[in-house]
Amino acid sequence: MKVITSIPGEWKNTSDLFLALGDEQRQRILLAFETGERLNISQIVAASTLSRSAVTHHLNVLKQSGALHHEKVGKEMQFWVNREVISDALQRVLGYIDTQT
Repeated sequence: MKVITSIPGEWKNTSDLFLALGDEQRQRILLAFETGERLNISQIVAASTLSRSAVTHHLNVLKQSGALHHEKVGKEMQFWVNREVISDALQRVLGYIDTQT
């Protein structure tokens, strides 16, 4: 057994992403997006059973984890899934698992 005293650099954001994805409400928000689709907060609230303030909280967690891109367009904030960040994190974990078998 080896002792791990720090997380390798390429794993730094993985825990934030997995914490964000570990919540069912945030999973539902991500699942509301069609491939390549951009949604504003009103559209996300309409697709959810949550209040606007709860959706805002979950969107902030998803943004901070890197799971969502965001951009202000006019007066509205547009959100879309950051496929690259999610895919990279999953590939890191799968790569690690593959080395353990």
